[in-house]
Amino acid sequence: MLSESQFNIDPSLVIWDEIIPGGTYWSRIIKKGTTLRISAPEGSRGFSFLCYNADNIIERYNTADTAKIQFNAFLKKGKLLYSDMGRVLFSITEDTCGNHDTLSGCSNVSTNSAKYGEGSFYRSSRDNFLLALAKRNMGKRDIMPNVNWFAHVAVDSIGNLVWAEQMASVGDFIDLRAEMNVLAVLSNTPHVLDPSPIYDPTSIQVTVWNTPAYRNDDLCRTSCPEAIRGFQNTDAYFEELSALAR
Repeated sequence: MLSESQFNIDPSLVIWDEIIPGGTYWSRIIKKGTTLRISAPEGSRGFSFLCYNADNIIERYNTADTAKIQFNAFLKKGKLLYSDMGRVLFSITEDTCGNHDTLSGCSNVSTNSAKYGEGSFYRSSRDNFLLALAKRNMGKRDIMPNVNWFAHVAVDSIGNLVWAEQMASVGDFIDLRAEMNVLAVLSNTPHVLDPSPIYDPTSIQVTVWNTPAYRNDDLCRTSCPEAIRGFQNTDAYFEELSALAR
């Protein structure tokens, strides 16, 4: 287990640091070779997340491939976020929570009305995604199945997805190392399956920092044959771009 000091980021490496209040959204391009740390300074019951190849937004996160290729629908340290072109967008290089959902999708006006009452004006994840994407000339056709970080969802005996009362503790975080330039979009709104009738998402913190070059024994790049193949595809992509630029 890592010590608390090993979790700390050298301030000289930090590029961006910001608090995202509950109910709001955030987006930023995370450059290849930097890491996005998402922290829960007050704890968290989950929030929604999308990501895209920032240099070619046609390429974006693919939930089905991420789960299928890794034989696991619940993400944790060492796992990858795959694009729909078989390449790696983010690697999970550290994770103190371990509860992350790829199956449930995101909240919308209808689910919010059912949970909080007709006429409620609370932001949903779909609302926030549309607002964030509109600023980048994107729209509803660019919203695909998302990740829900810090959200624990289980599958019951008859195959239904159910909310599990396990959440991020105060100070939990996840580190996402960008393996290409990635547009990250985050909606800090309650999980669609969270049964609480109270709309009270806590603030989360996002920190972008320069990370050391990976080593030959890097966990994310070498954890399994599928990971190795994903990085071969990703590295080949950059080799091709480099050749075209000459």
